[in-house]
Amino acid sequence: MKINTKATNLELTPAIQDYAEKKVQSLEKFLQPDGENVLAAIEIGVTTHHHKSGDIFRAELNLSNIATGEQFYAEAEKDDLYAAIDEMKDKAERECLTLKKKKLTLIKRGAARIKGILRSRG
Repeated sequence: MKINTKATNLELTPAIQDYAEKKVQSLEKFLQPDGENVLAAIEIGVTTHHHKSGDIFRAELNLSNIATGEQFYAEAEKDDLYAAIDEMKDKAERECLTLKKKKLTLIKRGAARIKGILRSRG
């Protein structure tokens, strides 16, 4: 998996970058066994500086699987930067699982249809 990390209105420290990359690498198991064809673009930043209650952090993820053409997008805004990264990862994981379940459902439905056709002929 190739990961590009970008920070807007925020200094990207190695700790923040490592944390975000670890979270995104855990999604690799949902996409493809070999991670060479997966591109991940992470954008972390502060939305605006005029909030009275403090900064609002934003984390955005774009995942692209070149081999299959699948694309996933997740975005989260929180008061805490690490919480925003965690929520972004959870949203992307749900999206990946939904696609995986959809594929399995289509396979099962197709198999059931073929089984019904074979039973009606015999």
